[in-house]
Amino acid sequence: MKIIEAIHEMHHAAEDLRQQGKRIAVVPTMGYLHDGHLSLIRVAKQHADVVITTIFVNPTQFGPNEDFTKYPRDLDRDKKLAASVESDILFVPSAEAMYPELYRTYVIVEQLSEVLEGKSRPSHFRGVTTVVTKLFNITRPHVAVFGQKDAQQAIVINQMVKDLNVDIEIIVVPIVREHDGLAMSSRNLYLSATERMQSTVLFRSLQLAEELIDRGERQSSGIISEMTKLITSQPSARIDYISLTEPATLQEVSTLCSGKTVLISLAVWIGTTRLIDNILKVIP
Repeated sequence: MKIIEAIHEMHHAAEDLRQQGKRIAVVPTMGYLHDGHLSLIRVAKQHADVVITTIFVNPTQFGPNEDFTKYPRDLDRDKKLAASVESDILFVPSAEAMYPELYRTYVIVEQLSEVLEGKSRPSHFRGVTTVVTKLFNITRPHVAVFGQKDAQQAIVINQMVKDLNVDIEIIVVPIVREHDGLAMSSRNLYLSATERMQSTVLFRSLQLAEELIDRGERQSSGIISEMTKLITSQPSARIDYISLTEPATLQEVSTLCSGKTVLISLAVWIGTTRLIDNILKVIP
């Protein structure tokens, strides 16, 4: 596996690969890799000749009071894990290179970036779409692979690619979960032992929503009410949002219709750690 840090070197490597007729996949990450990330790399291997895994803790997607400085980082560990699933290139740019002095340009997807995560973290998607655009331009992929855990991110990036006529196929890979259902996340590291046990309530509440729908509940308000009761039964849990939306538009759905798909998503604080999760549910 080749390690590339300089943007110009990554440009040249990507251009050489394209000249050779190679199909390139990129897997953008913020590092501290886990099995969820590795699943993305494995899928990327199935769709391309060369896989570029990017590791960059992007400062522009963190708000002023968020966890940028303490976000877990371990490049040596990441190198070993990426190599273990045969990533071909690890691109590890610096913040100074990605955002040099007098940097002024940002990419914004309207409406989709303003709800759910965007409402709680107003500048978040401005940073996400900007850095993803930059990574696309630097690595020149034919395909990019993202995880369903960040469902809104995938929806926003799909819209951006469509609107800007970016010739890249976007693949979204299902969530990888721990044995007890907790969605894998680098931020799970922050949880104490007690909080880790209580954190399973996120997935259990999504399972409850599925059960309620299968039993005939069609009002989002009723589903959210029952999910709220379950989540708040955990002492350390504090709900940011629970939402049932139409997956393409992220518009809230009040009454569920048979045959339609709904995105059930939530963000919950467990102690001082904010976790997200979601499921896509086809209404019977």
